[in-house]
Amino acid sequence: MAPPERKLRRDAAENRERVLHAADELLGQQGLDVSMDSIAHLAGVGTGTLYRRFPSKDALIDELVADIVESVARAAEEALARDDGRGLEDFLRETASSFARRRGCLSRVWDHRRTNPRVQEVRELAARLLEQAQRHGTASPEATIGDVLLLLWALRGVIETTGEAAPGSWERHLEIHLAGLRAAPFAGPRPPMTAEEIAAVTQ
Repeated sequence: MAPPERKLRRDAAENRERVLHAADELLGQQGLDVSMDSIAHLAGVGTGTLYRRFPSKDALIDELVADIVESVARAAEEALARDDGRGLEDFLRETASSFARRRGCLSRVWDHRRTNPRVQEVRELAARLLEQAQRHGTASPEATIGDVLLLLWALRGVIETTGEAAPGSWERHLEIHLAGLRAAPFAGPRPPMTAEEIAAVTQ
């Protein structure tokens, strides 16, 4: 039999996962206006248990967002380690999938860019993934990190807009953009974002 302290820790961890899963589901359905009582009810925990772990809805959403950022950062690190030229596309697909799983709090992700150092790390890793893809000839030499970041922001908008009405539609949107990032040269009506413009948006 597990010691009482270990059982309490296990119970707390299970409650946390149930709460996060319930919050994911309800935020996706109802948006940021969802009540803590509704989350507790779906999770099968008491409101006291919920508030002991998450003293406010903002604290709960912050935890969900931190999980998103961490999963995206890990995906970037794993993609970069392979060094096969496909890492950028794999990273973007995994990131979009993470966004889709937690679409209810996506609007808060960029709020963390000044407080969570992993957000800046993701940007730096994405830049290295682009350089790697260009070195392998799987991304256009004209593509910039600004193009990659804009794609991530666009995906957020598509995922939030399509919601439950057309789940998975973001996948086609992403593949169209990936086709545009590949090695064929391209030209547009205006140049890519400057470093100053990128900094103004992402910092």
